[in-house]
Amino acid sequence: MTASSAVDTLFVLVHGAWHSSAQWAATQRALTARGAASVAVDLPGHGFDAPLPSGYAEPGQPGLDTEKSALAGTTMHEAAAPIVAALRTARRYPQVVLVSHSAGGGPASLATELAPELVDLQVHLSSFVPAGRPRFADYITAPENADALGAGLHVADPEVVGAMRINPLSTDPCYVEELRRTHYGDTPAASFTRWRHALSPDLPIAIPTSAVTVTAERWGSVPRAFVRCAADRALTPAVQDLMIAEADAAMPARPFAVRTLPGGHTPFAARPDDLATALMSVLRRPRAAG
Repeated sequence: MTASSAVDTLFVLVHGAWHSSAQWAATQRALTARGAASVAVDLPGHGFDAPLPSGYAEPGQPGLDTEKSALAGTTMHEAAAPIVAALRTARRYPQVVLVSHSAGGGPASLATELAPELVDLQVHLSSFVPAGRPRFADYITAPENADALGAGLHVADPEVVGAMRINPLSTDPCYVEELRRTHYGDTPAASFTRWRHALSPDLPIAIPTSAVTVTAERWGSVPRAFVRCAADRALTPAVQDLMIAEADAAMPARPFAVRTLPGGHTPFAARPDDLATALMSVLRRPRAAG
């Protein structure tokens, strides 16, 4: 990677479950300091415009465990649409790098499958890779992920409410501690409360449960890298390695370039400078103009 390749690069950043474009801000500043541009995308049902259950912010949170989510009908293709739109805008840059975190790997992979000509490099930051198994749930429930935390975070039946619903505003100290250990175990304690309050409660159920079909001719034609999180408690290192191995076996022409970061599932909160360094380390020379 050269200085000119950084200047010619735009990172398109896709968040994971319950997060938003806002959580990438510190990483974006770190990328800017290294000469690279970036844009962060909000998936449907995330960010400041995310619909909330009607009693979510009310005393006692009435109906939180039963109210149908406004996101219940959201499809995987609808989740991929804002990513494709961002990639089309980004195409003016010689090198476009699509970065996905966690559950964002499904919509991001579908976006690459739909428009591989818009992506020069796809980077999975401890994120779902569908090349080996088509549903994120296939990996979440794999034996390799048995040591993951977070099973107690769901506060409603997904089949009833149409979403994977958590409660970032919970006042239960045991619940809050499980959320911290699962997603923010190495984030400074002083900032954890603000990070959790920025989360949205609902993830469209389609994101972990819908099949994402990718092909060697389209998704597999785009170079790829994986940034592992070595102490991840939401998506264990063992299941990260399983996704890498199965994708490389299914589509061996362009195997993953792999980097490893210390710490947990959300390096954009705990160590954004290190994350930016890892992202810059996998850059390729931008393709020649014309």
